Amino acid sequence: MGSTVVGTSNPQNLHNVFVYGSLLADEVVQILLKRVPPSSPANLHGFHRFSIKGRVYPAILPVESKKVTGKVLLGITAPELDILDTFEDVEYERSTVEVSLMESCEKLQAQTYVWGDKNDPTLYGDWDFEEWKGIHMNDFMTMTIGFMEELELPESKSRVATYDSFFQQNNEKSPMS
Repeated sequence: MGSTVVGTSNPQNLHNVFVYGSLLADEVVQILLKRVPPSSPANLHGFHRFSIKGRVYPAILPVESKKVTGKVLLGITAPELDILDTFEDVEYERSTVEVSLMESCEKLQAQTYVWGDKNDPTLYGDWDFEEWKGIHMNDFMTMTIGFMEELELPESKSRVATYDSFFQQNNEKSPMS
């Protein structure tokens, strides 16, 4: 398993990315990266995953004695990391963290997206992936396809703008499949 572990010092400049929300769904990753990279279940200690009022995706912030369960996407290229940066948008800050792989307890450096506003009053409770899958995943995938189409246009909107306009329109008309 050691050969799949990549750091930023290797010649291909591949990255590990710890995901904990909508990117846990292979279907969403496939839309964004046009592939599903290898991944490994992992825990991020010292953080908590919050729900956000009015949003279907979660945020993480440092919280002592908590942990976030997610997975590490392995071998992410620099162009793919750019797509993820744009998708995560200005609300998140990409940080380097140490995660523990569940299968081997091996520790690994990874990039992850931490919520930018540490005192955000809209964060609450916890966020549940299975619940999100059941209720929001289909709409979220349609929105993500729209985001990728926008990204290829010269004047692309931010993901937050795409998200807001998608969920506003969604009540008025059914999205194209």
